[in-house]
Amino acid sequence: MSKLNPLHWSRKWQIIGGVGATVILVAVIVGAVEGTKSSDSTSYPDYTALNYTISERMNGTTFFDHFDYYTAADPSSGNVVYLSEEQSTYSNLTYAGSSSAILRVDDTSTGITNRNSVRITSKNQWDTGLFVFDIIHSPYGCGTWPAVWLSDPNNWPEHGEIDVIEAVEQGNKGNQMTLHTSKGCTMKTKREETGTVSGTNCWNSTNENEGCGVFGPKDTYGATLNENGGALYAMELRDAGIRMWWFDRDSIPSDLVASNDSSPDPSTWGTPVADFPSTDCDISSHFKNQSIIANIDLCGSWAGATSVYSTEYGCPGTCADLVKNNATAFENAYWEFGSFRVWTSF
Repeated sequence: MSKLNPLHWSRKWQIIGGVGATVILVAVIVGAVEGTKSSDSTSYPDYTALNYTISERMNGTTFFDHFDYYTAADPSSGNVVYLSEEQSTYSNLTYAGSSSAILRVDDTSTGITNRNSVRITSKNQWDTGLFVFDIIHSPYGCGTWPAVWLSDPNNWPEHGEIDVIEAVEQGNKGNQMTLHTSKGCTMKTKREETGTVSGTNCWNSTNENEGCGVFGPKDTYGATLNENGGALYAMELRDAGIRMWWFDRDSIPSDLVASNDSSPDPSTWGTPVADFPSTDCDISSHFKNQSIIANIDLCGSWAGATSVYSTEYGCPGTCADLVKNNATAFENAYWEFGSFRVWTSF
């Protein structure tokens, strides 16, 4: 008869053994929970505030001097012709004054297959930084696909893509903030954000390059945004992760007002709309040599898809026909920028 079998113990020793087993079980459970907490806290990156110094300010009459004009064929198969600087200036598709800069689509021509538009790429590139975009007017309307984004066009997707402001058609579903990368970058872990997740695998070969996206509230883009006077969009790119904020005119942090170029502190801005932590994505290896890009595409692989253009947004006819025959449909297809500012930390 083995004394290791509790059935053969005395009543006293059965009680003692039961109590001991309970204590051990509780200890194991508590240890497991605490271990999980510890694992979660160590896996989420440290977003301790950095000491930022202003690196570049793009505003006023020299706004477009900071950019090169892209004139090659549209890589997204859109119904556009991207004009050179000289052509854009002559056609009045880009112009800058003392308080804002305009980038727009041709809204006068008819009977054309591809409509004139503009795509600009910053002359400087950054591996890390804090980027703040003052948007006064966002383009919207059936057939449009505007974006303010960062990428290394010569090394895509190896060096990544960060879509800070992007929408299609009427843009009334809110701004979509998305990352597109090479293989090995996911966002399926703990995140601290207020937006709505639309994808968790950033690899460009997943779901036809949908990327890992986050939607902001409906008033973060389109007609409602414009009626409210626009907003500030901020994006922090650092080894710990990528975060994005949106501030309407009444809630701009004091360290981001137009007259303040001192070191901003994102840790005081509250929870970001989008959070892309480095937990399951090596940010420094997936994002390099980032240029700021702003453009307005028409139709293309996203806005021109029937499932989006007609089914989802209820736009009339086909996107190609709209571009060709209805110039007035693009009267609101223009960006108005107050300024772009970049801070870096070394």
